[in-house]
Amino acid sequence: MLGITDLKVGTKITLDGQPYVVTWNQHSKQARGAGVMKTKLKNLITGAALERTFQGSDKIDPADIGFRKAQFLYAQGDDFQFMDQETYETISLPKTKLGEAISFLTDGMDVDLLYFEKNPINIQLPPKMTFTVTQTDPGVKGDTAQGGSKPAVIETGYTVKVPLFINKDDKIVINTDSGEYVERAKS
Repeated sequence: MLGITDLKVGTKITLDGQPYVVTWNQHSKQARGAGVMKTKLKNLITGAALERTFQGSDKIDPADIGFRKAQFLYAQGDDFQFMDQETYETISLPKTKLGEAISFLTDGMDVDLLYFEKNPINIQLPPKMTFTVTQTDPGVKGDTAQGGSKPAVIETGYTVKVPLFINKDDKIVINTDSGEYVERAKS
């Protein structure tokens, strides 16, 4: 059992039989009262977000989450096919479960499959990934001082805002959690 002080960002817990991950937390304590932990949680199966406040005496069940290495094979309609690299079994996950992660999937890429109670529920991508820009307006000399941004399309078809100095065929690093540009990739 976890106490409220164990609820850090990234902690996986079980509420009402569903797995959640803590995406934000704030501990507060007033005068002589017990501490409380305000949290924002994301359901790992449905992707739904909720806010929950835990009291100081609350005990929270940790989620029985396991990880296995898998390889993304292909998308077929709204289903995405992955191969478990231990058992070589093909696992199909619907687009609705994967959420924004589908914007960063490329054929043959390795991912972590999340299992809840021995059932595959979702995937986990590396926090930062490198992609090639396939389409963007050309940068104009002198624009970098303004600190502006422009849209760019990466190899997966995802559109991201990038600085004005980024050009077509540049490699950029994207934060897969927020979907935002991080930096130009180092060669």
